[in-house]
Amino acid sequence: MSEPEHKPEPGEAEWIARAREGDMTAFERLYRAHVGRVHGLCLRMTSNPDTAEDLTQETFVSAWRSLSTFEGRSGFGTWLHRIAVNAVLARGRSPQGRGEVSLTNDDGEEREFEMPDDMDTATPIDLERAIAALPPGARDVMVLYGVYGYSHEEAADMLGVAVGTCKAQLHRARRLLRERMHMEAGE
Repeated sequence: MSEPEHKPEPGEAEWIARAREGDMTAFERLYRAHVGRVHGLCLRMTSNPDTAEDLTQETFVSAWRSLSTFEGRSGFGTWLHRIAVNAVLARGRSPQGRGEVSLTNDDGEEREFEMPDDMDTATPIDLERAIAALPPGARDVMVLYGVYGYSHEEAADMLGVAVGTCKAQLHRARRLLRERMHMEAGE
């Protein structure tokens, strides 16, 4: 799957080339084109607005410093997502950082993902709370695979785990979601 989060902006390749040459205005354009998606990813993975803001800034500082390493084999947005995921994982997550997770993508559109059939009656807010309560590994895979639409291979690569681990974490996430929704339904 190529860059699922959005289509490249017109002129993005030119902005990248100019930014590589030290043009801050070009990098600012790249920042403005991608900051919302990067922030959304950081927020979904940490559930803490302050931490997400810090990690978003760290991502773009790191991207500026590493721009010469961007080879263009993936989309620029995908490259930024990988940097952001690495920043989130390096920072670590604390239990106090848990909160609600949005199930919409950064364009405000709801993202469909496969849920067990018996969870069809869950309200979005119930599902958001349930995802927010997932253990970090399962939650990370659910966010990358379910919300952002990355393949298992892409999510595993971003998280630094084996594809089998990614699939197992998704299975775990779905099982935990199903259990939580049944508990809340009083079954």
